[in-house]
Amino acid sequence: MGKLKIFFGYAAGVGKTYSMLEAAHKAHYEGKDVVLGYIEPHARSETAALQEGLESIPKKEIEYNGIILREFDLDAALERKPEIILLDELAHTNAQGYRHLKRYQDIEELLKAGINVYTTVNVHHIESLNDIVASITVIEVRERIPDRIFDLSYQVELVDIEPQELIKRLNKEKIYKQDRAVAALDNFFTIENLTSLREISLRRCTYRVNKISSKSKESHLINEHILICLSSSTSNKKVIRTAARMADAFKGTFTALYVETSDAKEMSKDDKRRLNENFKLAEQLGANITTVYGDDVVFQIAEFARLSNVSKIIIGRSRNKKFLFSPNSSFANRLSVLYPNLDIYIIPDNEVQSDKGQRLRALKKEQFEISLWDLIKSISILFASTLFGFLFYNLGFSEANIITVYILGVLLTSFVTSKKIYPITSSFLSVSVFNFLFTEPRFTFNAYESGYPITFLIMFISAFITGTLTSKIKEQAKKSARFAYRTKVLLDTDQKLQQAKTKEEIITETGNQIVKFLGKTATIYLSIYGRLMEP
Repeated sequence: MGKLKIFFGYAAGVGKTYSMLEAAHKAHYEGKDVVLGYIEPHARSETAALQEGLESIPKKEIEYNGIILREFDLDAALERKPEIILLDELAHTNAQGYRHLKRYQDIEELLKAGINVYTTVNVHHIESLNDIVASITVIEVRERIPDRIFDLSYQVELVDIEPQELIKRLNKEKIYKQDRAVAALDNFFTIENLTSLREISLRRCTYRVNKISSKSKESHLINEHILICLSSSTSNKKVIRTAARMADAFKGTFTALYVETSDAKEMSKDDKRRLNENFKLAEQLGANITTVYGDDVVFQIAEFARLSNVSKIIIGRSRNKKFLFSPNSSFANRLSVLYPNLDIYIIPDNEVQSDKGQRLRALKKEQFEISLWDLIKSISILFASTLFGFLFYNLGFSEANIITVYILGVLLTSFVTSKKIYPITSSFLSVSVFNFLFTEPRFTFNAYESGYPITFLIMFISAFITGTLTSKIKEQAKKSARFAYRTKVLLDTDQKLQQAKTKEEIITETGNQIVKFLGKTATIYLSIYGRLMEP
């Protein structure tokens, strides 16, 4: 296994690449096999001069949208297999069509091949610090690395200069050309920003040293278990990063819980995309991902926290106004009542109100989309209920019996249709049809008896509640069946893998069970000496 050395800085231009090249020359002078894998073309004469005298691996050319992009050639590096290879810009995103999406994944493959790597990165590229940096610079950095990559390094060399000196270098065009330098001075490269970023980088290095030194010592913090709840909210990323830093600081367990409700299938495409991104971020930051099922979100969280001995939970708080009887308004209070021993940390939710409004409108539009087949089934059930109503009326049955028939019709409608709009509409139409056909005067929407309006109201409420509860029970039954099926697949997988005797049988059974579990086709690639083989 190779070793990773990171040259770490708080901003561009502090001298990370220069220091890395100096270290490379020193290692080369000591007789080590050093190769330049990829050095960013910064157009800085001092940096370019240091590249001379060192072997360089030719760039790999990738065509993208008619443009030739030059990237690091991973396969050539693995074939050359030097003792030390230099790769600039650890957080770099590779061109589309490259084997790995990120450069840090290239580095992981190099390390597995036993090659030592020198690389560079700035503090604002570390995932868990992204929110803190964004709050200072008002700039969200897109290219980020997982904290585990930073902590994987056997050595971090902090490259540091005074912010005033960095600004002087910028003014002398030693970092950027004049037009870009002017823009940088007006935005990112201010004394306040650079001073804050410098402090964060120093603290991150100090924390790393403390973490390494404390590994051999017994921690005084025992059994800390940090929990966060995954959602599709844009602010959920901030909650995840906060929890990751806290779990790291307390040296505790970090769990990300997703409560899947019966409304999950109605989630919009954008919400599903954000939820998947939050799942990936939590996993990337070391969280144990767990999913539970139920419509009472607070109860599910409290039960999971109690059974899993969770000590702290971090949740987001919306700044939007709450309304009377809103379940969200008492979220933290209900949680503390259900599990009093839980420490609750609330992170402000800065999600834009308009974004939430757009998501709500999209959800409503999707919910009220009309299906012709469901419409036919709803009308048929209402027609059948009316026929039975006429039968009961002619047999002399009371109005209460006819009302029961219509309520049963609403119940059946909610059971056989897929959207809530159908039982709601059926409830309203059932009351209207009952009024028109079976109350005096018949075949009008008037009613002689003073008690009829109350009867209609109670009928509508009963039908509406019955239909809604039936819809929820139906969804819960589907969810339970899906959960039972997945549990069975996992149990079968365990048994089949125990019975498998050869490597080929293990791979075959694993592939078959993945197909059953996900309901999708799967392709398995084998890896030999860190390189992928054909499927």
